Amino acid sequence: MDRKRVKLYALMGTIWFVITLPLPFLFGADIPEGQLYTILAIIGVMSVPFVVLGVVWSLKPELTRQGHD
Repeated sequence: MDRKRVKLYALMGTIWFVITLPLPFLFGADIPEGQLYTILAIIGVMSVPFVVLGVVWSLKPELTRQGHD
């Protein structure tokens, strides 16, 4: 895999993690610092499978086809 593709996947993953953060909730509510880190960790762990699926499907787009050709 070339560097350009790796950078693209890193960018896609970063964008996904930023978009999935519930920023209004995190900055609008009075949350203790310990709970904030816990919430961020949970969001990060929940996002990993979606980032992996996006990378895999962009590497092997034939996995998204339905039916048999």
